[in-house]
Amino acid sequence: MSQTISTTENKTRPQSAAPKQKAELEVFPEIKIPPRVLMGAGPSASYPEALRAMGANTLGHLDPQFVEIMGNVGAMLRRVFITKNAITGAVPATGTGAMEASLSNLIEHGDEVLVLVAGYFSNRMRQMAERMGAKVKVIERQWGTVFTTDEVRAALDEMSNPRVVALVHAETSTGVLQPIQEIIELAHSRGALVVADAVTSLGGCPLYVDDWNLDVCFSGTQKCIGSPPGLGPITFSQSAMDRIHARKTPVQSWYFDMSLVETYWSDTGAGRAYHHTAPSNALFGLHEALRMALVEGLENRWARHELHSKALTAGLNTMKFEPFAQEGHRLWQLNAVKIPVGIDEAQVRSRLLRDFNIEISGGLGPIKGQVWRIGVMGYSAQRNNIRLLLTALEEILSDQGYPVERGAAPEAAQHIYDAHDKAQEQNISPDNAGLGETIGAEDVAQGIARKG
Repeated sequence: MSQTISTTENKTRPQSAAPKQKAELEVFPEIKIPPRVLMGAGPSASYPEALRAMGANTLGHLDPQFVEIMGNVGAMLRRVFITKNAITGAVPATGTGAMEASLSNLIEHGDEVLVLVAGYFSNRMRQMAERMGAKVKVIERQWGTVFTTDEVRAALDEMSNPRVVALVHAETSTGVLQPIQEIIELAHSRGALVVADAVTSLGGCPLYVDDWNLDVCFSGTQKCIGSPPGLGPITFSQSAMDRIHARKTPVQSWYFDMSLVETYWSDTGAGRAYHHTAPSNALFGLHEALRMALVEGLENRWARHELHSKALTAGLNTMKFEPFAQEGHRLWQLNAVKIPVGIDEAQVRSRLLRDFNIEISGGLGPIKGQVWRIGVMGYSAQRNNIRLLLTALEEILSDQGYPVERGAAPEAAQHIYDAHDKAQEQNISPDNAGLGETIGAEDVAQGIARKG
C-alpha cells in the first residue's frame, strides 16, 4: 500500500543536504605535504622505516605484541642512552614535556634548585622549576658560551641544601655543547641530583649516562633519533627513583609521576600496570628509528654528524660566516652561525623554503635576527642536503648583493668528503666493500640491529 507524504511534512525536510556537504568538503581539501628538506633546529627528516611503521595497524596498549614492542623500545633506548637504568622509556610528549617530567619528579615545594642558564631552553628549565615552587638560584652566561666548574662550585657554595642541578647538554638555541661530567661530580658531592636536557645531543654526539653518573636525562625523537615529534625519551637512575620514592608530597603531575609510570614501562615482578593509553603508532616509529641507530652503530652515527658538520662549516667559511658558539664547544648536529650585516636573513630563509624546499631556523630570544641555526641531524644528515643548501645559499646571497664566489661553498664541502672517502678506502676489506656510507647494506636488508 503506497503512502503519501503531506505537503507540510515535505517542507520541513532539508532540500540541499547533498550540495551543502559538498561545499563543506571543498573548504577542507586533501592534505598535500610538500617535499621539505629539514635542516633547521628540528624536526629533522624521519627515517622511511619509522614512517612506514607508523602506518601499520594500531594495536591496543594491552596487546601482548604491543607490550613486547614497548619492551624493545626500552631496551634500545638503554643502548642509545648507554645506561642500564630500569626506568628508561618515552613519555607521550615532546622534549618539553620530558623536561617537565624530569623536573617535576625531583622537585618538591621549597627545594633549592640551581639552574645554569645560557640559552632559550635552559631558561625554560628555570621557569618550570619556579612554577614548581622551588627556591631557584640561577647562574647566567652569555649565550654561546659554556659554564666552568668553578662557576658552578661558587653557586653551590651559596646554597644551604641544593637538591637539583638543571642544565642543558646541547643547547639548541646557540649550538653549544656544555661539558657536564665535572659538574655532575660536583653536584653529587653536595647532595644534589642532576637533570640534563639532551634533546639535541642524544644519538648525535657522545652521551654516556651511566659513565657520567647522570641522574635524569631526557630527549626528543625528532632530531638525531629520526622519528616524528611527539615522544620524549627519558631515563631515571636508581638514585633518582629513590629520591622520588622518598618524596614527602606527591609529584604535582599525575600524568608524569614516575612512581606510577615505572610499573607501566618496567615489569617489577608483578607484571605491568596500566597507566595511560600509549600512542602505539608513534612508538612503532620510534622502535624503527632506534633500530636504525643501532644498525648504524652509535659511534658511526656520531662520526657521520661530525663529518657533515665539518663539510657544512667549510662551505659556510667560503662565504665568511662565523660560528656563534664558543670555540671547542660547538655542536656537530646544530650549527649556529652569525649573519653578516646587510643580509636580509628572513628573506633568505623564505626563499630557501619557497624556491628550494629547504628549512633552516633563525635565532631565538636576544639573538633573533643575528644567527641562523642549521641542523645536520639524523636522517637529514646527508651529503646531498649539505651541497644543496650551500648551492642555494650562494644563489640567494648573490641576488641580495652579498659577495660570494659561486661554486666555492659546495666545492669546499666536497674537499671534506673527498678526504673522508680517501681515508675510508684504506680501511675497505672484501667483507665491507660496496657498503653504504655508514650502514652495512646486509644489516639493513636483514633488519638486524647490532647487539654490541
